Amino acid sequence: MTYLIYARKYRPKTFDEMIGQKAVVQTLKNAIKNNRVAQAYIFSGMRGVGKTTAARIFAKALNCQHGPTPTPCNKCEFCKSVDEDRSVDVLEIDGASNRGIEEVRSLREGVKYKPIHSRNKVIIIDEVHMLTREAFNALLKTLEEPPAHTVFIFATTEFHKVPATIISRCQHFEFKKISQRDIVNHLLDITQKEKIEISPVGLNLIAEAADGSLRDAQSLLDQAVAFSGEVINDGDLKEILGTISREILFEFSSMIMEEKADSVFPLVDKLIERGFDLRYFYKELIQHFRNLLLVKSIEGPQELIPLSEEEIDNLKKEAQKASGEEILRYLSVLQQGEPGLKYSSHPRIYLEVLLVKLCHFKKLTPIADIIKELENLKGGISSEAPQDAGIEVESRVEEKKEIKSDLDIQNKEKNAPKERPKKKEIIDEVIKALQEEKSSLAAILAQHSSFKLRAKTEKETASILEICFSGGKKYYLDTLNKERKLLEKIASDVLGEKVKLKLSEEIVEGSHRREKEVEAALKDPNVQYFMDLFKAQVLSVEPIKKVKDRE
Repeated sequence: MTYLIYARKYRPKTFDEMIGQKAVVQTLKNAIKNNRVAQAYIFSGMRGVGKTTAARIFAKALNCQHGPTPTPCNKCEFCKSVDEDRSVDVLEIDGASNRGIEEVRSLREGVKYKPIHSRNKVIIIDEVHMLTREAFNALLKTLEEPPAHTVFIFATTEFHKVPATIISRCQHFEFKKISQRDIVNHLLDITQKEKIEISPVGLNLIAEAADGSLRDAQSLLDQAVAFSGEVINDGDLKEILGTISREILFEFSSMIMEEKADSVFPLVDKLIERGFDLRYFYKELIQHFRNLLLVKSIEGPQELIPLSEEEIDNLKKEAQKASGEEILRYLSVLQQGEPGLKYSSHPRIYLEVLLVKLCHFKKLTPIADIIKELENLKGGISSEAPQDAGIEVESRVEEKKEIKSDLDIQNKEKNAPKERPKKKEIIDEVIKALQEEKSSLAAILAQHSSFKLRAKTEKETASILEICFSGGKKYYLDTLNKERKLLEKIASDVLGEKVKLKLSEEIVEGSHRREKEVEAALKDPNVQYFMDLFKAQVLSVEPIKKVKDRE
């Protein structure tokens, strides 16, 4: 007889033998018992949780010689033919390789005929989400009004890819991941029947690697037996599964909690030398810190951590190196960094930087301590503080007093009334302030004007600042008049009081040639732009000498 792998040898044959799908099993059994069988079903869920197995058992329950019954006998010809894949009335189709519209049309033609040997015709389509859109559309009418004694069962691992028009015509059952405890119990039952020696730790390692898939767990056990024989030790099992040893995980957690940042790089190099995938290691490290937080937070963690008592004791000793808040902080940062490691172009560097950062976490000062220290500075030295701490706090208080006194002096200087500048200084101050705002105006005032200042009288509300220009410079007068508000504001700031501007023109003797040249230069838009851009002043104007054309 040919060898049967454990996944086929120990495949459930009745609903009662199914593991971890109580709600689905109960619903299907009641549907058969109460004669409420629907025309189509969708079984969705991850791989290896019993979707196709449940479909086969359902087909046997509908066609059993003693049925329809929720407990097929598995002895009659109908049940045996389904188990041996030779029933002409129970068709199991792979949706990935029969996904086109032509295959679905052939299926529709075959469905029209009544069952040949059985009571019901059952069509099982595995991985139904692989069908094309046209194939799904061809199924719609048949699903809504199928021929008598015909039941469709669709199985899929990607339910979101199934069209809503198909889902609305079916009853949907979601198959859950199988718990680690149920997988361990099932594996233990297999090892007892097969007379295989394996430790509870080994069973937990297989169940953890299976990640909720019973079929994966059976395949891993089969692989371990092929490698080690009927006696499976934990070391061989770790080598087969490629798992990270707990010793390495403890090395990393100790390094982080003992703040040994210099050990990060050798340990990461050790991982790479052993051929471990850094992303898989990161996943295991997160799980390790979760276990540390668990043993730190609750009593009796054995029910939540499927580990031996010795390993749980080691976790408790390791968790004593840090507080619960610190372990929670480590775990939170590790979880936040997982997407970054997944998509990083340099995963090794990313991991090293993150681990070094974790090694410095204990140096962070909690906000509560900072607030307490600020309160001590505000209220003086605490009576409960030790002597050395008192000296430090006292020095900080003195420093704070000095800073406060300096600020008071600055505020007094700032709020003190400004002395009225001397008349001789007014022009320089106004021009200097105007230079920052508009250099072209400052140049006009500096070159072509004279100032007169008259203090305000009882009838006037502001001092009068008169700017005089020599005759023939009406252009400058108009330019300043447009900027009257700016000039009044700057003059008011300089004098420390409200100032009104008065512009006038007077006759000043002297040469008009240089004035005309300066006036022409200042009227040039390029000169004005240059002066505003570089905060420039006109010091002198020289005419451009004409160059004689060479013969």
